Amino acid sequence: MNTPLRTPFAEPIQTVEIRVRGRVQGVGLRPAIWRIAHAIGLDGETLNDGEGVLIRARGAAAQISALIDDMRAAPPPLAEIASIDIRDYHGDVRPGFVILQSGCGGARTEVSPDAAICVACAAEIFDPFVRRFRYPFTNCTHCGPRLSIVRSVPYDRATTAMAPFPLCEACGAEYRDPSDRRFHAEATACHVCGPRAKLIRFDGRAFSFEQHSMLDDVDAALSLIQKGEIVAIKALGGYQLACDATNAQAIATLRQRKGRDRKPFALMARDLEVIRRYATVGDDEAAALASREAPIVLLAADGRERLPDQIAPGLATLGFMLPSTPLHLLLLRRMTRPVVMTSGNLSDEPQVTGDTEAVQKLSTIASYALIHNREIANRIDDSVVRRMGGKLRVLRRARGYAPASIALPDGFEGSPEILAYGGELKSTFCLVKDGRAVLSQHQGDLEDALTYDDYRKNLTLYRELFDHRPTGLAADLHPDYLSSKLARTTAKSDGLPLIEIQHHHAHAAACLAENGRPLDAAPVLAIVLDGLGYGADGAIWGGEFLLADYRGFERVGTFKPVAMPGGAQAAREPWRNLYAHLMAEMGWSAFAMNFAKLDVFAALSAKPLATVEAMLKASVNSPKASSCGRLFDAVAASVGLCFDRQAYEGEAAARLEAIVSSKTLAEEGEELAYPLSIPTLKSSALAYIEPLAMWSALLGDLILRTPAPVIAARFHKGLARSIAAMALKLARRGDADDCPSRFDTVALSGGCFQNKVLFEQVVSRLQALDFEVLTHSRTPANDGGVALGQAAIACAHLIDAGAGRRKAS
Repeated sequence: MNTPLRTPFAEPIQTVEIRVRGRVQGVGLRPAIWRIAHAIGLDGETLNDGEGVLIRARGAAAQISALIDDMRAAPPPLAEIASIDIRDYHGDVRPGFVILQSGCGGARTEVSPDAAICVACAAEIFDPFVRRFRYPFTNCTHCGPRLSIVRSVPYDRATTAMAPFPLCEACGAEYRDPSDRRFHAEATACHVCGPRAKLIRFDGRAFSFEQHSMLDDVDAALSLIQKGEIVAIKALGGYQLACDATNAQAIATLRQRKGRDRKPFALMARDLEVIRRYATVGDDEAAALASREAPIVLLAADGRERLPDQIAPGLATLGFMLPSTPLHLLLLRRMTRPVVMTSGNLSDEPQVTGDTEAVQKLSTIASYALIHNREIANRIDDSVVRRMGGKLRVLRRARGYAPASIALPDGFEGSPEILAYGGELKSTFCLVKDGRAVLSQHQGDLEDALTYDDYRKNLTLYRELFDHRPTGLAADLHPDYLSSKLARTTAKSDGLPLIEIQHHHAHAAACLAENGRPLDAAPVLAIVLDGLGYGADGAIWGGEFLLADYRGFERVGTFKPVAMPGGAQAAREPWRNLYAHLMAEMGWSAFAMNFAKLDVFAALSAKPLATVEAMLKASVNSPKASSCGRLFDAVAASVGLCFDRQAYEGEAAARLEAIVSSKTLAEEGEELAYPLSIPTLKSSALAYIEPLAMWSALLGDLILRTPAPVIAARFHKGLARSIAAMALKLARRGDADDCPSRFDTVALSGGCFQNKVLFEQVVSRLQALDFEVLTHSRTPANDGGVALGQAAIACAHLIDAGAGRRKAS
């Protein structure tokens, strides 16, 4: 803190009102202001209201400047100040400086994300000489639950899930003391007055545990895990299922009961030392694990010890997190091994949050549950990050990150309030207010009825929390997305304009917005690679090169469209994509003539090819798709990975990436990278990437019994090389090397760019061609970021429409 000591000022005294907006409630900003004001001798008051924090202060100009400078320079750990506005105040200001009760008004403040336990609180729960020793719900203004317990604003105890727990005398004294770090920490509690943890049997039968060997119910839960049991745990944003990650039988049982046969499990360990036995942890990864966001961090599974293969079948990474709550910290206190800490649900359903629901749905998976009597007001999944291209990147944005807002770039200052409904898979939604975008936590796949219900509940919650009154709605162009159908219904019932946005354009705009690209900046080349998206022409897109800005796009390149026999079924069964690609490139007769001795030929021959071929010839349920994701599926199937089916979305591509080592990439020279060509076409034709030569080379390698990791490396390098070549081709306005460029910036988006090998190969090649490359880091490259792009595009549309109306008038 830079505040001077209390000294007299010779300057004239002035009285001002200071409005502070941003993430400023429930984060300790008012006591920080109180301490600064007392140190420099300001008179006045501060309070929370619907717009943020309000300060009325009287003092010399230097004192008021010192207050503002210190707020900006050293805000509390969880605070994020978006703006500070000052104006003269002509009312009375009391002597001294006090903190007032919250006021009312429309909500324009930000709700803080849930934050991992701070160092001070962690020390308390392990100190037997303080009153919160082993209390599993210890928190303060610097840490603890926020979004998971909030119901409305202003953020006060009465508007949270802590309302049923009146403060005891000791906690009340802390809560009312501006000098205490628990001043107005709404989740403040202790053993006497707060929530309590309890270990139960789901079948309701009584049981006991040896008190001399276990301290309490939390410690008893760990003993059960150590003995091989699966225990359900009521965590911050939903129930979790835990078991010993070194116990292969417990893991197999959990998979069988949960109905999750291959999707990787998240892991939790008590400290970095445990994690480092099983994975490599870089400095930035260690910082992320220990951060207030406390996400799951994907790490290379190359430690000196190995976990059972059932943790992450076929993958080369492990998803680790550290304990983020006091309950988890206490649970793992004496656990020297990792534990599985996966979502408490049946496969493909949303995480359970209610106690009754837990009994109904989790009692068939776990015999015991560690519960507590505080309601989970809002479901929040764990966030996921991964280091790619020298930077940590968010793959799933949820606990710890949402609902932190993102400032929209220059030119969006006058944005109207917009509600963007996002996509269908990995769904999120986005609110725009006061020039900032509020992207929701990860919602999940809306095809699941329970997830869709939760999505609608959260839409209502966010609109209330942020007092959001949209003047326009945005949705995906897809006619059958549930999010888009809901947007169309709402637009009609509320009489609001609806802007329907092409899926890959939204991806591009999300990348531009995250990187602060101004509204009036020149278009960039957006390379958007994913599974499927509804195209502007009604076809299925998924490997797109768009010359794009917020206002529009031109499709200038694509991947060669290939049929998807069986439609959505082709996305689940990679052999279908393999067959379709081979038929599109060479036909069955040529394939049989040249490659009949291959295992892949025999495997395909055993499938119902006559039915599939009839579908292709009649163009029945076999839409063509320019999908990069389906190309990955086909290549994976060709080397025997997920040939029959994918157990989860993206499994085939993830396992193909997993077998590529950095050593193999380095050893495979450019001349061995598989060729994917860009045919020379008439100037009016759409440029496309042609994989014919790639398939000939790959099948030739199979004949030579080339190892699958080498084939995978050659495919990744060849694909990246063709993507960079397409960018260079599209940039040039003519054939000469020195011809002027159409663009100098490339934006990368879409779920395929969560493939570390492909991402790093493409970025390095584009940078070698002197392109500026924009990428995702704060928001997911997958569909979890689409809502941000939709919001930015809708804002641009309505800003321009408003400017047109003003000009016409």
